[in-house]
Amino acid sequence: MHLIRIKRIYDPVEDGDGYRILVDRLWPRGIKKEQAALDQWAKSITPSSEIRKEFHHDPSGFSEFRQKYLFELESNPESETFHRQVFEKLHDGPVTLLYGAKDQEVNHAVVLKEWLEEQDFRHK
Repeated sequence: MHLIRIKRIYDPVEDGDGYRILVDRLWPRGIKKEQAALDQWAKSITPSSEIRKEFHHDPSGFSEFRQKYLFELESNPESETFHRQVFEKLHDGPVTLLYGAKDQEVNHAVVLKEWLEEQDFRHK
């Protein structure tokens, strides 16, 4: 089984990225579709506009944001399908979750990666 990675969409495309999934609800500014080299755009599993705006990438609110986003993932009917798709792709190579936020440690992609890995652990 290969790894799930997270990476800013603004970073260069690399061979090791494998299957590339944009996990932002909004298209990132300044990125052309060809430049993004996406395999999938998973808008349906991103944080709601409400909690995204509340959080606004403020590190002091990350814990609360994380809890709200995890709740959304657990209650989102699209989440199970997304989880299955990611783990099917992992049999062929790495999967990279792409996001636009500047902070590489305090963003929703970190939470989504953790959630996906937890789902895999639960299903074993």
